[in-house]
Formats: sequence, C-alpha cells, structure tokens
Amino acid sequence: MQMAMVGLGRMGANMVRRLMRGGHQIVVSDLSPEAVSAMAKEGATASSSLEDLVKKLAKPRTVWIMVPAGDATEKTVMSLAEKLEAGDTIIDGGNSMWKDDIRRSQSLKQKGLHYVDVGTSGGVWGLERGYCMMIGGPEEAVKRLDPIFKTLAPGMGNIPRTPGWEKKPNNTAEQGYIHAGPSGAGHFVKMVHNGIEYGIMQAYAEGFDLFHNANSKEIPQEQRYNLNLPEIAEVWRRGSVVASWLLDLTAMALIEDPELSQYSGYVQDSGEGRWTIEAAIATAVPTNVLTAALYTRFRSRQEHTFGEKALSAMRQKFGGHVEPKKAAGTN
Repeated sequence: MQMAMVGLGRMGANMVRRLMRGGHQIVVSDLSPEAVSAMAKEGATASSSLEDLVKKLAKPRTVWIMVPAGDATEKTVMSLAEKLEAGDTIIDGGNSMWKDDIRRSQSLKQKGLHYVDVGTSGGVWGLERGYCMMIGGPEEAVKRLDPIFKTLAPGMGNIPRTPGWEKKPNNTAEQGYIHAGPSGAGHFVKMVHNGIEYGIMQAYAEGFDLFHNANSKEIPQEQRYNLNLPEIAEVWRRGSVVASWLLDLTAMALIEDPELSQYSGYVQDSGEGRWTIEAAIATAVPTNVLTAALYTRFRSRQEHTFGEKALSAMRQKFGGHVEPKKAAGTN
C-alpha cells in the first residue's frame, strides 16, 4: 500500500523503515529537511510540505501522524483535514488523549474523513521486534488499512499460543494488533497499558533498590548482604514468574553499569499515566498501585533513589527517553 508518515522521530522513522521492508510505498514529511532527506535516501518519497505530501498520494489517501501529543498533533490533524478529501484517512499513532480522538473524529466525519487512533507500543526496538498496536476508529477504515497494521505488527514470533486461541479464527490479537473499538478506544487501551507499565516498572525499581541497600549500616552486620544485582536480574530472566521484557532491559542496564551511575533518578511521566488515574476516578475503580507509581515519579524530581535510577534506565532502554538536562548532577 501507499501511505504517508508525518513525523520522523525515534518511532516514526523506524516505522517507515519497517513498512518499506514490507513492500509499502511511503511518502514522508518532517519539520527537519535533513530527516526527510535521510529517509529519501533509504527509499521513501520526500515531500516539502503537507500540501506536497497530499499531492503525492493516490486516493483514497492515508496519512499517519507521529508527532508529540497535544498542540503539535492537533495542528497537524486540522491542517491535513483542510487538504484531504472525503474517503481519506488520518491516523494518529502518538499518545493523544482518547477524549481528543472522539472530538477529532466527529469533526472530521463531517468532512467525510476517517480518523483512526492507534495506541502504539514498541519504542526504539520496534523496527526489529515490531509494534504492538491498539486501534480505534471506524471498521471500514481499519479493515482497509489492515496490510499496514499487519506489516508493523510483530506477528506470533516464538511466543507460545494461548490454549484455546486456535478457536478464534481471523483474530489479529495474537499477531500483535487489535481493533479495540470506535474512535478513542485505541488510545484508551494504550493509556491504561502505560498506567500498568508504571506499576510494573515501580515494582522492579523498588525490589532492586532493596537489594542495593541490603548491606545498609542500619541493619546488624550479620544480616547484611552484598548482592550482585546484574546476576539477580539475569537469573530472573531464566524461568522466573517475574520475567518480562522490562526485566530484560533492567538486566541490560545493570550489566552495563551496576551502580546506574549515568542516571540521576529524575523520572518523567507521560500524559497517559495521569489520564489513567483520571479515568479510574471517573469510573470509581481503585487503582492503588498505578496511582502510587505515578506519585513516586513526582517525588523523584525532588530526591533520587537507586530505584528511581532503575526507572530511568528502563525508560531509556525501551523508549530512548533521556533524562532532562536540569537533573544532571543532582543528588
């Protein structure tokens, strides 16, 4: 298929590469001419503006947006809406608020445009591993775009099939992508996914913080242990019930730097973590762990523990997230 990608950052550029490997024709656009030029050298079709991008697409057009959530996404969607025609589709693959998806889809529907929201997980590893996608939007548009989603998705890989799943024909979940529901559903599922991610990361971080302080002077000498954290992370990867990709990344960070000295422990939070808690309040669902994990990130900006360094390390490993420069050198 032919498609356009607006935004060639950490994920956008790699998604273009994966799509081109799968035989798709991609027109690219970015605020950086250098980024556009670099992708053109790899086989993408360059565009000089959104107007130029639209002209280079065959009808019905599909434009995927991978720019920062918020104003940047809003402006890009509305600008494209003025240039596209009925039957065309805009995909927001960023981390937009699901309520914004509902509003945008209703606005674009009046112009005959399809709006599809795709919660995308995979970070900087997606080029090789594939991207887990949670999709919201009209069924007609989602079905037409299935070749795109199938190429970006990881597929079954070497993950054992869940018993009973063979009875569910034509279901894409075990391929790594789902049509979660109407507009906003994709980003709603991804939002909660990220809230859960906070909780899992916090549990690992606190556990390794406890190991790091097992030889504390606060406890009797005979109860102190000088534990090898890289070894613990590695052995847990082998048959433990707490094994996961986040643990894999933690093990990677610890073998590179057992003290995580390159990290300050200043941990950012994204909108999805906060929105998950807001959704929990709105539905009266207790989310004790997720809320505590979010609050811990707030506290990390005032004082830093080894556990918070572990959180920073995991974020850098899976998403390429770099700590704010203002945190460098803090205690």
